[in-house]
Amino acid sequence: MDFTLDTGNTAWIIVATALVLLMTPGLAFFYGGMVRTKSVLNMMMMSFISIFTVAVVWVVYVYGLAFGPGEGLFGSISGLIGLNGYADADGLGAGVGIPALVMVAFQATFAIITVALISGSVADRMKFGAWTLFTVIWVSLVYAPIAHGVWGGGLLGSFSPSTVIDFAGGTVVHINAGVAGLVLALLLGTRKGFGKEPMKPHNLPFVMLGSALLWFGWFGFNAGSEWAADATAGRAFLNTLVAPGIAALAWLLVEKIRDGKPTSLGGASGIVAGLVAITPAAAAVDTWGALAIGAIAGAICAMAVSLKYKFGYDDSLDVVGVHLVGGVIGTVLLGFFANLDEGTTWAPDGALNGLFYGGDFTQLASQIIGALVAIVYSGVLTLIIGLALKYTIGIRVAEEVEVAGIDLAEHGETAYEEAL
Repeated sequence: MDFTLDTGNTAWIIVATALVLLMTPGLAFFYGGMVRTKSVLNMMMMSFISIFTVAVVWVVYVYGLAFGPGEGLFGSISGLIGLNGYADADGLGAGVGIPALVMVAFQATFAIITVALISGSVADRMKFGAWTLFTVIWVSLVYAPIAHGVWGGGLLGSFSPSTVIDFAGGTVVHINAGVAGLVLALLLGTRKGFGKEPMKPHNLPFVMLGSALLWFGWFGFNAGSEWAADATAGRAFLNTLVAPGIAALAWLLVEKIRDGKPTSLGGASGIVAGLVAITPAAAAVDTWGALAIGAIAGAICAMAVSLKYKFGYDDSLDVVGVHLVGGVIGTVLLGFFANLDEGTTWAPDGALNGLFYGGDFTQLASQIIGALVAIVYSGVLTLIIGLALKYTIGIRVAEEVEVAGIDLAEHGETAYEEAL
């Protein structure tokens, strides 16, 4: 079709792109506050380096792998290397009037935050050079095929009996990153003193600031995924407010019952759990569905973060307990709560409804299968990448570096003068 610019839609997606990019510095504060003083710069740099590397490879070739034409594991990169000649096409196939390069930028921010999320599972002990190389390989071989399968009509999306509803990234972003985080945590092993000595967050105000920035940016993440400034984007926007609110309340209630006190760390973590769970469902559920998904995710994730102590894996900053568990909750619960009676720009009236809204078990099965495909693919490929790095350049710092502080050893600086 001929491309006709829609300035309103274009302006909204440019703003949404900036909001999503802000999420990664927000994540740096969130994760940075959760680690100990001697690791805060390294933790924050793992988020920032993800912006640097993924932004570059995305425009060179990864966008084509993720969103280029084709029904295979990868999209075709033909004509998309460096995106030359791509500036004047609509590129969306939906006639919403957004230049293709705006779409490229928006999707780049999704890839960036997905990679950065993984870093929370490897805090205090992964070589910075190995992490930097991992970001490039992983976004190419793991993120791109899953994004292509779910959003680009690729092979990994063909296993489900119906369309897998993933409005803004439950499988592509959160399940994907959560599984990768678990695999890397297992490959690296536990931190020295894990389970025996306290490893408390060094700066809870950082954590709360980070959660606030994440929430702020997430409105672009979810509402922007509609690709238009319309009523569906408005529904996604509202649900992105509602679900984290009730998720945080549910997390604090679990803490109050279990530990006797609701904590700031719990409130901040509950916000993120709710954001994660509503992401795949943002424009596919009504307000009651958003409240239910948020409450369930907040309570279950609050309990799931302690599983690492029971099973002995050192998921340092709860990537598994929040992003994997929350992503699965949001994805699977769509099989019950999806409500598309009024239709959207991407789904016909009622055809993908969940069990509570007149649908049958087909959609629930599709959601479960979609989650399982993402888990298996991400787990296997991340394991291969991790093992390759482990037995070539090595992935874990020396014990003396971990004890003394990874900031000084890896970056030659510390966050606070008193840490010297």
